[in-house]
Amino acid sequence: MWVPNLPVTVLTGLAAGAGVLCIFKDVYGGPAFDKKVLANGKTVIVTGATSGIGSKAAFDFAKRGAKVFMACRDMKKCEEVRREIVLDTGNKYVYCRPCDLASTASIRAFVERFKKEEPYVDVLVNNAGVMEAPTRVTLDGFETHLGVNHMGHFLLTNLLLDTLKKSAPSRVILVTCSAHSKGQIHKEDLNMSAKYDPAAAYNQSKLANVLFARELGRRMLNTGVSVIAVDPGFTDTELTRNMAMMKSITRFLLYPLFWPVMKRAMTGAQVILHAALDPALEGAAGDYYVDMKKTNPSELAQNYELAMWMWKVSHKWTKLDEHLAALAAT
Repeated sequence: MWVPNLPVTVLTGLAAGAGVLCIFKDVYGGPAFDKKVLANGKTVIVTGATSGIGSKAAFDFAKRGAKVFMACRDMKKCEEVRREIVLDTGNKYVYCRPCDLASTASIRAFVERFKKEEPYVDVLVNNAGVMEAPTRVTLDGFETHLGVNHMGHFLLTNLLLDTLKKSAPSRVILVTCSAHSKGQIHKEDLNMSAKYDPAAAYNQSKLANVLFARELGRRMLNTGVSVIAVDPGFTDTELTRNMAMMKSITRFLLYPLFWPVMKRAMTGAQVILHAALDPALEGAAGDYYVDMKKTNPSELAQNYELAMWMWKVSHKWTKLDEHLAALAAT
């Protein structure tokens, strides 16, 4: 009686299974944004563009013909990614610029340089972020999640608002996630210095992102500056590197289980491209999109009084008036 070659059979089955998983992963991730929509003539800024969905969004913008400024903290890594994008897309108008969201001085220096180099900005993508980092503060004394994920982008956006208005129709994209629905704004201890919890700090910063988008959208009505908050969904990126389970052996047990339902970074980046380039989103005023579909954020994220409170506190903490005055003097 003929007995099949078991090792070959097993390997063939595993290969077929892997193929099915890859197909499922791509289908689960959702469709890509319309490749026919180009970005020729547009100037785009992407923060956190050295990895994850930020780097893939920068790549896709460049491929569609945009002039792309990668605003990043790590210049060595940024240059490596920039070279890859230029070589792969043939678009030489891709630039690295230092911008550390954990430093208001770095943010102001980035804006000063950008305004000297470019008269317009069509799309600002506030993408950079940290997740469940250990307890520490930024150079300006902000809790890390609050400082990088929210305060840094709040300052960057406001310092560029005059250019965004001059460039209208233009867009501001804020990358958030479903964690905002678990978030609370700790008014009595926004820096969470009394009782720090990394997950709660991250959730608070993501809620702050949505509140910022909604209040900025309200303030930008009739200016030609559209504001959109996007949720890329469960995406496989380096953002989770600080999580405790990702630093232990548990990672090797859990990652294979979650891998099939985790989006590729390029797939996750499509929500940014959609928000930045889809003509139908012109005039958006802080709308929230998940997988390129408009939906409602959490009830707390729709609280306009909370959004206004967060705006005023952010304005004060970032010393926005001082930074604007300094920019005007240059």
